[in-house]
Amino acid sequence: MRRTSNAASALAGGYSLLIALIGTVSATAQTYPDRTIKLVVPLAPGGPTDVAARLVVEKMSTKLKQAIVVENVAGAGGRTGSKMVARAAPDGYTLMIGGTNLNAVVPALYKKLDYDPQKDIVPVASIANDSQVMVITPSLAPKTLAEFVTYAKANAGKLSAGSVHGFGAHFSIALLNKRAGLDVKFVPYKGGAPAIQDVMGGHIQMTFNNKSVLLSLITEGKLRGLAVTSDQRWPEIPDVPTIREAGYPGFPNYNWYGLMAPAGTPAPIVELLNKTVNEILRSPEAAVRFGKLGIDPKISSPQEFAAVLAQQAKEWVGIVAETGVQVE
Repeated sequence: MRRTSNAASALAGGYSLLIALIGTVSATAQTYPDRTIKLVVPLAPGGPTDVAARLVVEKMSTKLKQAIVVENVAGAGGRTGSKMVARAAPDGYTLMIGGTNLNAVVPALYKKLDYDPQKDIVPVASIANDSQVMVITPSLAPKTLAEFVTYAKANAGKLSAGSVHGFGAHFSIALLNKRAGLDVKFVPYKGGAPAIQDVMGGHIQMTFNNKSVLLSLITEGKLRGLAVTSDQRWPEIPDVPTIREAGYPGFPNYNWYGLMAPAGTPAPIVELLNKTVNEILRSPEAAVRFGKLGIDPKISSPQEFAAVLAQQAKEWVGIVAETGVQVE
């Protein structure tokens, strides 16, 4: 009888602890947020991931009635900031802007990470998807991708292209080198913005990056666009062909960006954040702000966003294998 009584007491104690934990989570969700939220951008300021964060952060702060501080944590191709979020308390007060590069490309490329980009960090709400464009220094002679290929072959080993190591743009550079038979040297950067600045300054000659950060620089003549990776030409620069039209099909075409949180963040908090972001994306103001960048808001549930990233992770395994890109 004593053993039965002890077992019953232990079981009752377990139920009590569970009820207490549920009550604590419920109370936390009901009062959330009651202090400043940190939004980590794991890359240097000015790149597309940073742009995605700043498109929504101000309105999120207003709707949640709480301050949101954006913290750029660059390093290790985005892995430093991502690991910080993966290790953070799952309470909704440390969030991240992630997506295709950080949560689909990274796990396909790095096999010995000390965190899991797909399990330790969970999707909350997508913000936008964005296609890339290949750009070169305007002072170079080539006006088309075909002319650039000819020029690069005539100057083998003399041209350089840069991006964040192991991100989508890096693979686009590697794919072009392989498929066109070029010898354009790769230069790694901590963020897309510094690489873009160096292309404009002529320190390197080429890069790929997203429409949200490059469209205005192309239309202003600060960079020359040679090919876009989307399925269709961009209406803002209709004379620039798709990379498929230019003779190089199979390039990665869309990067998704969105809000992420540490795994274990209470469902009510995830739901509140998802609802908040989606309300922002549905607003007329968002349509105007995104429209200036030439991109469309992408509204999704956490489950839909997770499904997109899971599918992309599978696709990137093949791209990594084809390019042979190695990590340090």
